[in-house]
Amino acid sequence: MQDQTTKEKVTEVIEQDIWGLIKEIWNAGFSYNIGSEDLKITVGLIVIIVLTFLVTSVVLRLIRSFITSKLLEEDKMKFISVFKFIKYFVYLTVILITLSSTGVDVTILLTASAALFVGLGLALQELFQDVIGGIFIILDKSLLVGDVIEMDGRVARVFEIKLRTTRALTRDDKVMIIPNHKFISDTVYNYTQNHKTTREVVRIGVAYGSDVEKVREVLLECAREQKGILKKPEPFVLFEDFGDSALLFGLHFYVSDSFVDPKVKSELRFKINNRFRLNNITIPFPQRDVHMFYPKEIQNPEESNEDA
Repeated sequence: MQDQTTKEKVTEVIEQDIWGLIKEIWNAGFSYNIGSEDLKITVGLIVIIVLTFLVTSVVLRLIRSFITSKLLEEDKMKFISVFKFIKYFVYLTVILITLSSTGVDVTILLTASAALFVGLGLALQELFQDVIGGIFIILDKSLLVGDVIEMDGRVARVFEIKLRTTRALTRDDKVMIIPNHKFISDTVYNYTQNHKTTREVVRIGVAYGSDVEKVREVLLECAREQKGILKKPEPFVLFEDFGDSALLFGLHFYVSDSFVDPKVKSELRFKINNRFRLNNITIPFPQRDVHMFYPKEIQNPEESNEDA
């Protein structure tokens, strides 16, 4: 009988004191008045939101790891760029669902935040343009990690796409930080949008009177021997024009990495110059023919003196 009484007292202490204290802490908080409605924010609500956020983060990380483990290395970077945008929407959706399930009227929050968003939109218009631009970049796949682009006269390789900015590495190892709205408003050349292979050209002039067939043969030999130039599709030579002081040719070839094509072109020019010397093909400098016309008095000064 005494044990039963002790047990009942312990149960009463746990229910009334300990559990009651936990309930008080859980329900402790403050109310925020929005119009005619009261939004109550409690410790329990904050704890649930934090736990939901942590669980969502773990689940998203597991999903990303599972998917990327089955992708190729270059596809991993593309997927991670897309996944960065997706997770923000997932976080927002999960938090709104959590608030709604705990009894919070989400429409109050949406109504209150509408006016806030309008004010922020006016103050941070360019920031929102960058964010929207980043979303469009992913949706229409106009830009992906690893793409080689040309913007403002600079060629760079994209290595990171964020929500607001895109980062790219130039050929001289400098980082370009590009606001995402520029990819919507400005013209951007994407060298690798469809495939990695690009066609490049080295132009050269030879002296009038040169054997043009020999010139084509030498140019093609140089292209075939140059490292970094693809065998297929084959290089080809175009006789582009009759210049003022030279016959103009273009050596067209294909490379698999247009990011390093200046190095390939430089080595190819060295090779062409040496091969032209061996084959007695002249690269002319600009020339002009000057015709001089003299008045009759200057042409025959003696006759002019006799007349005088």
